[in-house]
Amino acid sequence: MELLLETVALYSLKLAYETEGHSPILRDDPLMGGCDREVFGLLVRRGDVAGIQIEISWCLDLALGAVGGMDTVLGRELHHLTAAFTAVQEMDGLNAPLTALKAYLKDIL
Repeated sequence: MELLLETVALYSLKLAYETEGHSPILRDDPLMGGCDREVFGLLVRRGDVAGIQIEISWCLDLALGAVGGMDTVLGRELHHLTAAFTAVQEMDGLNAPLTALKAYLKDIL
């Protein structure tokens, strides 16, 4: 789960900040801040669904801004997927929306 969370965060930040011709954003980039596998591992071990949602939602908000907000086709779909993710209340329910977010972000990168 930690790797999936980190990947969604990484793809979101790549979408928001990575520019053509510059160095790519990597997992160990300082830009990742608290969105790394160790932080997510701690949240997962605690079963802190709200904490996970806060960290990932911050990244997804940046990605939403990068695609032009909710007034764009890409933004509406990203918002829809984000809403499904934030509606989850149990740890067991996070995998499906996170997998959908990961796939969508990867596709639009």
